[in-house]
Amino acid sequence: MKKQAFNPYLPSWEYIPDGEPYVFDGRVYVYGSHDRFNGHVFCLNDYVCWSAPVDNLGDWRYEGVIYKKTDDPLNPDGSMCLYAPDVTKGPDGRYYLFYVLDKVSVVSVAVSDTPAGKFEFYGYVRYPDGTRLGEREGDQHQFDPGVLTEGDRTYLYTGFCPRGDKSRSGCMATVLGPDMLTIVEEPVFVLPSEPYSRGTGFEGHEYFEAPSIRKRGDTYYLIYSSIVMHELCYATSKDPTKGFKYGGVIVSNADLHIDAYKPADKPMYYGGNNHGSIVEIGDQWYIFYHRQTNGHHYSRQGCAEPIRFREDGSIVQAEMTSCGLNGGPLAGRGEYPAYIACNLFCKDEELYIGTYGAWMDGRFPKITQDGKDGDEEPGYIANMRDTATAGFKYFDCRGVKRVKIKVRGYAKGAFEVKTSWDGPALGSIPVNFTNVWKEYAADIAIPDGVHALYFTYRGEGNAQLKSFTLES
Repeated sequence: MKKQAFNPYLPSWEYIPDGEPYVFDGRVYVYGSHDRFNGHVFCLNDYVCWSAPVDNLGDWRYEGVIYKKTDDPLNPDGSMCLYAPDVTKGPDGRYYLFYVLDKVSVVSVAVSDTPAGKFEFYGYVRYPDGTRLGEREGDQHQFDPGVLTEGDRTYLYTGFCPRGDKSRSGCMATVLGPDMLTIVEEPVFVLPSEPYSRGTGFEGHEYFEAPSIRKRGDTYYLIYSSIVMHELCYATSKDPTKGFKYGGVIVSNADLHIDAYKPADKPMYYGGNNHGSIVEIGDQWYIFYHRQTNGHHYSRQGCAEPIRFREDGSIVQAEMTSCGLNGGPLAGRGEYPAYIACNLFCKDEELYIGTYGAWMDGRFPKITQDGKDGDEEPGYIANMRDTATAGFKYFDCRGVKRVKIKVRGYAKGAFEVKTSWDGPALGSIPVNFTNVWKEYAADIAIPDGVHALYFTYRGEGNAQLKSFTLES
């Protein structure tokens, strides 16, 4: 039976950012780094893999641990983290996992006979004389490998370029031979960093990190995270190692630039770094990206949205939604978990969206969970103080007359229910102090049709929102 798909597309207790999606043998596989709930830095856990049938994108299966931190000979004690990886199918039909450890500037490679692993360490990307890429004099820092194999050549894209750092020139492309390790064409720069962007067309959206390469028709799409961080941009070329031109923004994890339902410069979720890529599933393309949760940088979750190409091959920026992979709006009936909120903000949103550090306290709403990392505890929204708003998009509503919510916390007030972030309330649901999850309800009629739903808390204290239910 086909399941509804939500964002995040994996269980609420799983934290897989930097998603690289691929279709192999009728299934979508997602590879990424692996954050820890309540972690103190990025990417603390081992690599795992999830997959879903291409015709049932709500039915994700855990494939298990595919590679451990300690599997790399440079990391026997596990003191370094596995940063964002990528996977490609080599000319020998095997699957190759490219990655970097967080404290060394070399690209490691592991290999498996199947897309879900387990992967085994294979070697390091190297020049023909055996020197590892990143360790030869003049080499720039290796980071965030993205890979694409065509025939017996594999194109490797790497680089990390903070704003103002003149020692980093941009994203590099390196060509590997059929052994998937040996360099046959040395690195060239294909996207500019911020200090070297004048006159390139990339101004304001210069390369920062997270390169990912895909091909559509005869065009190469190089997806990357810009210096703005919350946005995934793309550049296009007919050649994989030269001629890339800036294309635009594919998605922002603060929903900035989107003006379809709010001002373009108004953020609707607290933004942070972003990393992901595009994939064609059936006849639909999607962008996979990640969002920040738990009020900090280190517990990120994967999301996905459909994207649309214009006739000239450019991409229309995708809007953040709760129903990304669902193929349309969610059913306007039944119970939905609050953690699928795609908009989350309060009256002080300018203090914490698109910035680092300012939103890491109890003033601002956040998606979190109980328990410790690995506990399969459902997510919920905490810190719903006065004016805090959670938005969910979209629902096909038919005959909804009653709305229920599950709430706990020291709060006395009401949740307004709206169909637009700044619109009038259709009704409100009073809530009161409770230490356990308690259900509250009110008769609220939602007009027939496809709508967003927004829940705004008005009152005293600090509420936690677990779910909402739509009833006829």
